[in-house]
Amino acid sequence: MNGPTRASTPLMVMGCTSDAGKSFLVTALCRHYANRGLRVAPFKAQNMSNNAAVTPTGEEIGRAQYLQALAARVTPDARMNPVLLKPSADTHAQVVVRGRYAPLVTGTPWMERRARLWPAVAECLAELTAQFDLVVIEGAGSPAEINLRRADIVNMAVAIEAEADVYLASDIDRGGSFAHLLGTYECLTEEERARIKGFVLNRFRGDPTLLGEAPAWLEERTGVPVVALVPYRRHTLPEEDALNRTGRPQAGAVNVALIVYPWASNLDEFDPLVFAEGVQVVPITRHSRLDHYDLVVLPGSKDSSASLAHLRVSGLDREIEAAARSGVRVLGVCGGMQILGRRIHDPEGLESGDCDGLGLLDLETTLVPAKRTEQVVARLVGEGPLAGTTVAGYEIHHGQTVPGPGVRPYLADGLGWSQGPVTGVYLHGLAENTAWRQDLLESLGWKGRAEDWATAVDAQIESIAGLVESSGWAAALDAR
Repeated sequence: MNGPTRASTPLMVMGCTSDAGKSFLVTALCRHYANRGLRVAPFKAQNMSNNAAVTPTGEEIGRAQYLQALAARVTPDARMNPVLLKPSADTHAQVVVRGRYAPLVTGTPWMERRARLWPAVAECLAELTAQFDLVVIEGAGSPAEINLRRADIVNMAVAIEAEADVYLASDIDRGGSFAHLLGTYECLTEEERARIKGFVLNRFRGDPTLLGEAPAWLEERTGVPVVALVPYRRHTLPEEDALNRTGRPQAGAVNVALIVYPWASNLDEFDPLVFAEGVQVVPITRHSRLDHYDLVVLPGSKDSSASLAHLRVSGLDREIEAAARSGVRVLGVCGGMQILGRRIHDPEGLESGDCDGLGLLDLETTLVPAKRTEQVVARLVGEGPLAGTTVAGYEIHHGQTVPGPGVRPYLADGLGWSQGPVTGVYLHGLAENTAWRQDLLESLGWKGRAEDWATAVDAQIESIAGLVESSGWAAALDAR
């Protein structure tokens, strides 16, 4: 495919394992082809992640597909991720279908869901294929999960439905890539093997000559060539479903404690703080003193009651309370705000039941079946240099929160409240607002200058798109 011509055959990136870099590679491909003038759409039939995004029309999709749509320079839409699983326990996940919470499917046993979900997957895939020049598809986990083959709606079932050209990726930085690639290939049926057009060695560091005869060895056994050697590239793009960061407080920095309790969600929204020079965001998963931090953040949670229970068992509840009493700023977002309140009521059993909150905000929350998902522009109220200005973000929650007399409004329209040094908001994405981030960090003693986050992310996407060319993959794709 040379230049901006129509491409009828979808591309699909699968991985030998989870975290092989599939989302990263699809993002790079989307921008690579958008730069060539093609109208491109990303697609992942089923994603499992608590990092979610809301489209302009109020649909909920995985953060990775939202980012891939931005990479493709098209409007994110629920068809790009027709099934989203949001884990709320080791054996339970809320199911979102075509952007909306689907309680009936959520209550259906895993191996019986295919009949309900496949029609949505096939319809969305067909619509995108008809509407766009090229659909770039992402698989999930590994296609070699023999135990899940009967219920597959995201890997080879999609490849065969789309008649896609499949590229199988392995994370060579972890080692064992050639065994992973050969083993995965051997687990596939003849029909599935026929769809694989090339192997991709992802996250390569070092001298390419060290590969020796291994690529030829693999091609001899499979008939499939190694078409790309993608260099390891550090980046600041959002993680699909994990927080792969560690850290500790640093002298002279603005130190932020990010409380990572079980079922924490949308952790990627704090990336503008994580990557700000002179700011140290420290993930807190177990008991730690917090009164020496400048800011304590409680993120969203897919199960606020269960996350609260973790805080109490670990003793972090007392540390959060002690930090607030000592004047440390505390920010709770969505489920984090509910945790900071006095009481969470769960009459429908949507999460882990009723529970008392930390009582740092005079709020009571009731969880209701109707789920609110919407992009929002909210007005900041109260005192301070930004009072009366607006911030953009999004809502994803079942909670309906009622304030008591002890709190004062922080965001208009019931989207946020403050009480002393503690603030709680329903609005996700606050840190992506440049002026708000600048004001927050300056109030904590920061001397830096906040950059426009959307511009920074786009520059990162543009940078990784170049890897498609430099890895040799572009030449193989052009020869399709």
